[in-house]
Amino acid sequence: MTEHSARVQQLLADYRDSREQLATAHRELSAVRASATAAGGLVTATTGPKGTLTGLVIADEAYQRYRPAELAEQIVRATAEATVRSLAAAAEVLAPALGEGADPQALLLGTGDLGADELSAAAPREDDSFENQSWVGETRWPSAR
Repeated sequence: MTEHSARVQQLLADYRDSREQLATAHRELSAVRASATAAGGLVTATTGPKGTLTGLVIADEAYQRYRPAELAEQIVRATAEATVRSLAAAAEVLAPALGEGADPQALLLGTGDLGADELSAAAPREDDSFENQSWVGETRWPSAR
């Protein structure tokens, strides 16, 4: 086997290993679930790897103990805690598949390649906003001939 052939074989083996590691991470990531409870155990929220609500259990007693707005607050509280937990678990799954210095949570949140200055949204300039602009009856538009 020539040196070139050996190098190609090594690159192919590395590629297959990387693909298998990615497939394993994908399977593990899709299985991530986290739950949290609120309202003294009357509300349980379950979220998936990106923090998406996948399950919600509300005990009958919760409807009697809490007013609707209070119950909604408890649901939001449980969901937020479950989201934090599921994102942390998903980050643990992704970390080995990512290179050194990569932030798995930033990747999950869609901010992996953005700097702090890009994440802070600047207010649109006054002249860039067309929200309250109307061109109906605009006299500067060319007329049909």
